[in-house]
Amino acid sequence: MPAAESNVHERRFASAAALTEALAGDLTAQLAAGLAAGREVSLAVPGGRSPVALFERVSTAVLAWQRVWVTLGDERWVEVTDAASNERLVRDHLLRNAAAVAHFVGLKNEATDPRSGARASWAALTPVPRPFELVLLGMGEDGHFASLFPDSPGSAIALDGTQPPGCVAMVAPVAPRARLSLNLSALLNARRIALLITGAAKWGVYERARQPGASTELPVRALLSQQRVPVVVYWAP
Repeated sequence: MPAAESNVHERRFASAAALTEALAGDLTAQLAAGLAAGREVSLAVPGGRSPVALFERVSTAVLAWQRVWVTLGDERWVEVTDAASNERLVRDHLLRNAAAVAHFVGLKNEATDPRSGARASWAALTPVPRPFELVLLGMGEDGHFASLFPDSPGSAIALDGTQPPGCVAMVAPVAPRARLSLNLSALLNARRIALLITGAAKWGVYERARQPGASTELPVRALLSQQRVPVVVYWAP
């Protein structure tokens, strides 16, 4: 794809610390611009360990946090007190300091499994302002983002941007295997998407995903090939 037509922009940094500082600044500026335009704004974030330093940095940003809504792009189907819970991670590292007054809507509910809980999880997001001001995503070495895993049952439909937006049940290759994710259509209801990746191995996966091929093989390919929403890739070794 010629560079002029690409919807993907790359920002590469010498260190994880430099990446964190730049992404924190960009994320804060994006939220501030939406707030300055007079609207309440929303931010969808991932779990995992990669964004912890970013969350802690952003939690101190000077913003009208009482007009900011935070939710998740995906969730592990465990209790929110569990160490594996994405909601717990966000509460511990982002919803503190200045950001403690932000609105938060989680995805986990009392259903026994994500398939049974998906409809209620999606309904819970009704008050969250959309389009999302920013969707922050990570990527695994298998090319998954959110909890949209390669060859997971239902992944082809979940990665189809023509499907109605919603929450979908997914199966991870590692424990906890039961996952809930926003589908591609829901994640693309955003003004901007930031994709956070680190390390040489993931950069190699990213470069493969920029080439034509099946999204069910490398799910992030569906994100990188769409033309609806700008994607900024933040990478550090």
